[in-house]
Amino acid sequence: MRPDRLLLALTLVMWSGAALRDGFDGWMGATVLPPLVIATAPEVRDRDGALLRAYTVEDGRWRMALTLDAVDPLFVDMLLAYEDRRFYHHSGVDPRAILRAGIQALRNGRVVSGGSTLTMQVARLLENSGTGDWGGKLRQVRVALALERQLSKDQILSLYLLIAPYGGNIEGLRAATLAYFGKEPRRLTPSQAALLVALPQSPETRRPDRFADTARTTRDRVLARMVTARVLSAEAADAALRDSSPVARRPVPQLAPHLADRALALGRGRVDTTLDGGLQVRLETLAQRHMAGRDARLSLAILVADHVTGEILGSAGSPDYDNTLGQGFVDMTQAVRSPGSTLKPLVYGLAFDRGLAHPETLISDTPVQFGGYAPQNFDHQFRGDIRVIEALQLSLNIPVVRLTEALGPAHLMEALRRAGAHPDLPTGVPGLAVSLGGVGLTLQDLVQVYAMLAKGGRATPLRWTGDASGAGQQVLSPRAAWQVGHILAGIVPPAASGPRGRVAFKTGTSYGHRDAWAVGYDGRYVVGVWIGRPDGTPVPGAFGSDEAAPLLFEVLGRVRSQPVPLPPPPADTLIVSNADLPLPLQRFGGMQNNAPKLSIRFPPDGARLAAGDAGFPLKLRDGKAPFTVLRDGAVVTANLRRPETLIPTNGPGFTTLTVIDATGASGRVSVELR
Repeated sequence: MRPDRLLLALTLVMWSGAALRDGFDGWMGATVLPPLVIATAPEVRDRDGALLRAYTVEDGRWRMALTLDAVDPLFVDMLLAYEDRRFYHHSGVDPRAILRAGIQALRNGRVVSGGSTLTMQVARLLENSGTGDWGGKLRQVRVALALERQLSKDQILSLYLLIAPYGGNIEGLRAATLAYFGKEPRRLTPSQAALLVALPQSPETRRPDRFADTARTTRDRVLARMVTARVLSAEAADAALRDSSPVARRPVPQLAPHLADRALALGRGRVDTTLDGGLQVRLETLAQRHMAGRDARLSLAILVADHVTGEILGSAGSPDYDNTLGQGFVDMTQAVRSPGSTLKPLVYGLAFDRGLAHPETLISDTPVQFGGYAPQNFDHQFRGDIRVIEALQLSLNIPVVRLTEALGPAHLMEALRRAGAHPDLPTGVPGLAVSLGGVGLTLQDLVQVYAMLAKGGRATPLRWTGDASGAGQQVLSPRAAWQVGHILAGIVPPAASGPRGRVAFKTGTSYGHRDAWAVGYDGRYVVGVWIGRPDGTPVPGAFGSDEAAPLLFEVLGRVRSQPVPLPPPPADTLIVSNADLPLPLQRFGGMQNNAPKLSIRFPPDGARLAAGDAGFPLKLRDGKAPFTVLRDGAVVTANLRRPETLIPTNGPGFTTLTVIDATGASGRVSVELR
């Protein structure tokens, strides 16, 4: 051939090859890819990253976020050996695999193996296209080649692990391992990995929850192939063949549903919380067991926090999220309710700080009226002069209202806010009844207040996400907070809950028995319990001490194996008897010290008297009229102006007489009537 013609031919060949290459590049560049950002289920996780709760994506599928480094390498090796041995070497289409599949089909008269690469499978899954017609195959080839140009191999493999079908509404490897094995895909057995490799090829006919025998057979086939491919040893495959195969789906974790719903409202794909997953399981189990067999309209709520860090460790908003009769969907840790007597410790703490009282101060538990408001004790009894420590432990109403009047209810409301609570007062103007529960608070608010007491009077902002807020305010002095805790630790615990002194706790019952409360703490943890009906209707006979307190101690027993000791008293704490207190602290409200002190002249203490029909005389010395006379805590006569009166008898037996004068001074004797 003449040199000029040879040069022209070579030029034509080169031009046609370049044109072909340019045409192919243009064709590939014009490929419209399906969306590569795949929606995954919102997730809520515990403090260690374990899954607490997940939600399906919009089409009702379980498709959960997964990265390649969170997958067991054995599964990846088995998947590639079974599906696409040359995955990391081809450009999206593997001519060798296609040729091998064609030859096998000709030899066997049927399709033995497919020629689709993992990239082609990703293309098909992304577009939800079929595999039967040539048009579909050509489209998969084109998309696969385009994917390989835009994504790395690891990104393509990650897409496959995210969207591969595993039967029913399960999509992606992570959703499959949770549904079939109840575990994350980080560590899989050879048996588990083999089943998961086989499932996507025919996800509906191989579903282990419906076709267990078929699923097991295909798993065994994969294990045999892995020996041939030298991914598994014969010994490992034989051992895997003896492993059981799942026959049912497991529920995706659905812990802490109420708090998880709040986390979902944050709009994040994943929310990491401070909750302890193991503790959450124990709390939800305890809540369900505690309410089993009771009125279905009842609900309960439990909140556990670390008062040192402010982290919420467990939160149960109801015993059964799906119980519609008991309105289980209502998160009762966040519901505004009357706190009953649970605010009394804060009143006493404020009184200690303002120098109004000391735990050993005497305070009058006698009839009193503030304008039109006349508080009554729960049992409608009066005890006369009583130490503050006893008044709080007995949860008496009259003494705490006296202190609230001296403090001013607005100061109590301000202390609640500084502690981190959010009191709800519909009238806007606090009255004296605030200290008895006349204000709306949530269970979390109450736990917040008691966390402040537990931490030496400094507010500890409670949180359930990792977003820590700044240090809280100093609401009470460490001394006053310790004094309150020391008094609360002296309350007799429920039966079989251990000795006094380990837990500082307080119970409460709201008006009409609508809410039963118990809140308490040790040296590390603070717990709140609420029991009642979400609709606010009364629960006759429900008391915080009977209903909520035993559960409080059960919860603490599940939080830690041993009680964490309460702290010692601060150095400036005055620990003395009443007689050794400074004179102004010996009696709340004061008394004219130069006035003659009230005393009972007759009968003498310990006397034995005849129980006549007319009664027996009572004679007083000194004191300031009018006098109030109580027998065994019940008022016999009020507004007595004379120092003598006749006390009617109730028959033989022991009785205690208490007399209070106008200054609050009192006298007491015990006698035996025959």
